[in-house]
Amino acid sequence: MKKLVLITFALTLMFSVNAQIETPQPSPFTKVEQVVGLTDVTLEYSRPSMNGRTIFGDLVPYGKVWRVGANKNTMITFSDDVVISGNELKAGSYAIFITPSETSWEVILYNDTTNWGTPKSIDAEKVAAKVKVETMTLPMNVETFTITFDNLTSGSAELGFIWENTMANIKFEVPTAKTVVASIDKVMAGPSANDYYAAAVYNLSEGKDLEQAKEWMDKAMSMTDDPMFYQLRKQSLLYAALGDKKNAIATAKKSLVKSEQAGNADYVKMNKDSLKEWGAK
Repeated sequence: MKKLVLITFALTLMFSVNAQIETPQPSPFTKVEQVVGLTDVTLEYSRPSMNGRTIFGDLVPYGKVWRVGANKNTMITFSDDVVISGNELKAGSYAIFITPSETSWEVILYNDTTNWGTPKSIDAEKVAAKVKVETMTLPMNVETFTITFDNLTSGSAELGFIWENTMANIKFEVPTAKTVVASIDKVMAGPSANDYYAAAVYNLSEGKDLEQAKEWMDKAMSMTDDPMFYQLRKQSLLYAALGDKKNAIATAKKSLVKSEQAGNADYVKMNKDSLKEWGAK
């Protein structure tokens, strides 16, 4: 009987520890992904609701830094460098903070995204951009805090912050034109040394058209001022696969010297083993 009671107690304890009740979050988390031109922009934030409260000037005091939403920092991530109101921002993630007043907001893009809520004090060295924007008064209330991507073009967009009867927009620009021009220049210039090298290595590894692989490898090497030891290694293997032991040995010796200079023991051993196998003197 005593043993049964202990087992029952243990099962009850296990159930009470493992059981979890899930309830809706009062400020649901939202993740929005938007492509602007050729730039990926990701926005992550939590969305509180008014619930009968006065927001700006009360729940969100004027003149104090606001976390923008609820819970963890609102965070925006850019895949490319962007420009926000003349401020250049590197690709990466930034926390967003706002200091509201009655007619304008000061929006801060912050390098540190690890705060929960607002930092105790804003560190000037972590401020990536600071932008002042005028606010607009809406003719109706918006119950739930919302951030939107508006006025999308191939080179820009606007972040819209909306809550209660207040709205503010911040424009950011993306490097679409620069990216497209660079892509056009690259394609029009033809394959790069890396392209030729990658194609040659693929054919070699798959045993496909080794003569074509040699043509590509020769082209890659002619476009490379100072080939790396691993590139020379692949070239030597390609010569060997074609039965050209003389060039295979000569190229492997070059790879051996460079791999020794680089301190890469694996390539030193591989080159020595191949030279021995190919009858090098």
